[in-house]
Amino acid sequence: MERTARPDAVRAVMAVSPAGRRFWAIVCALVVLALVARARPGPRTSDDAFITFRYSRNLTDGLGFVYNPGVHTLGTTPPLWAMLMSATAVLTGGRDFPHYAIWWSALADALSAVLLFVLARRLIANDWVAALPGLLHALAPMSVTFAVGGMETSLVTLWMLAAFALYALAPPDEAPSRRRLREAAVGLLGAFAVLTRVDSLLWLAPLLGWQMLEALRQRRLPWATWAALAAVLLPFALWSWSTFGSPLPNSVTAKRFAYAVAPLDALAGLVRNYANLFSAYNLYGSVGTMVSGVIVLAGSLLAFSGSARRLPRLLPLLAYPWLYFVVFAIANPLMFRWYFAPPLPVLMLATFAGLWGLAAALLRERGRRALPALVGAAGALALASTLTAWTLAPDHGPARPAPKMAWHALELLYERMGRLLVERYGVTADTRVASADIGASGYFSGATIVDTVGLVTPELTRYYPVDPALLADDQIYAIPPQLILDQQPAFLVTMEGFVREGLARDPAFLAQYALVEAFPFPYYGTEMQLWQRRG
Repeated sequence: MERTARPDAVRAVMAVSPAGRRFWAIVCALVVLALVARARPGPRTSDDAFITFRYSRNLTDGLGFVYNPGVHTLGTTPPLWAMLMSATAVLTGGRDFPHYAIWWSALADALSAVLLFVLARRLIANDWVAALPGLLHALAPMSVTFAVGGMETSLVTLWMLAAFALYALAPPDEAPSRRRLREAAVGLLGAFAVLTRVDSLLWLAPLLGWQMLEALRQRRLPWATWAALAAVLLPFALWSWSTFGSPLPNSVTAKRFAYAVAPLDALAGLVRNYANLFSAYNLYGSVGTMVSGVIVLAGSLLAFSGSARRLPRLLPLLAYPWLYFVVFAIANPLMFRWYFAPPLPVLMLATFAGLWGLAAALLRERGRRALPALVGAAGALALASTLTAWTLAPDHGPARPAPKMAWHALELLYERMGRLLVERYGVTADTRVASADIGASGYFSGATIVDTVGLVTPELTRYYPVDPALLADDQIYAIPPQLILDQQPAFLVTMEGFVREGLARDPAFLAQYALVEAFPFPYYGTEMQLWQRRG
């Protein structure tokens, strides 16, 4: 009996070389792993994400791009992320922003893991070793934490890696028309990145500078990139200026006035997170973390020489983590956890590219067969310590495996407070509620928020900096008493540590406000408090 002919698709797959099948197997594995690692933990939304979601909800409901209806202030750092969440709500007909954020972040991180693999293949002559940066990014506790936390970090990473992949992997003999199209795409990705997080300029500027120098040597200008940038950023800047009075998010500057940050605090945080790139402390302790830090630094430096020989256009990307390090160490802002995340995938790529180059130089020709096993062993150690940063049974939130750092007990308590304001105290959209953390409490109460930090109420930054005497011993923030006395909100939601040395001792405040709720909580003081204006 004559055999049935195979379908064309099957013949095409069978015709792929073993190297091609290995490549696609790795790509599929990275995608599945990244998607599952972000879908499984469930929403563990951070407080700042709820600020963005409130903008998204108001935009979806026709109230405009505002936090408090009728008040035009750009108080969310990632405007493009907020608009993407709103667009998703319109398309789905729902308002489940925490899950929308996970969907988009999971997709972005899956693509980023693949891009890390694709870029690593140009610096590492072994597919299995080249897959390590993508594998570790797929499982990285910081990446997963902010993906399930509703933050924009995953999208920022994707814009960056996609822009560099388009630029660095361009064929040298590319036709001018295709080159211009590629350059325009790089410009669009750069513009999207800036609108997602303005500190994306720290990788975009080196890329544009390198591209300009390269183009000038060829006696041309990369006008397509700049035209694409202008086509996106200029309209947004004009709209933002006319609507909000500035193209920059107010949240960028407000935090600098409100918080008392110790000298060199950002530097210490950056050193700690760069050294602990693969969560080495969990498994190997302080000594292991120091060794990890030396390996990350050495690998990153050695990656420059390998890239200069094999892929010079990748050099600006490899420089980005260190430019980021210097800028933030000098600026010394209060480093929220998600501030450390953007450079880490690049550090993973650089570390393994550098280790590969170093091992290849040491082993020379006779030991080349041991090269993948040697670098792969380092990858196995990094993977082992990364997995210890996960827990199978979190003590709060959904009872599913999640990174240990995806801690959101405070947000759950703020959610409880927001719902309590509505259900027990009859708070409406017209009720004025003051709070220093305005994310979950503002999102679930729907009240008009008096933001004591000034993210969405920039006029209140005049009350800062506060008198150091108002700061409790273990705190970097205190609510200025005069702010509350002047604004006269109906309610004040606060952590005890924010008022211990100020409002809680102020006779005028105590005469006008009564403590009506207190939930014990061991951070930012001893409890979360709700104060109500008397009468």
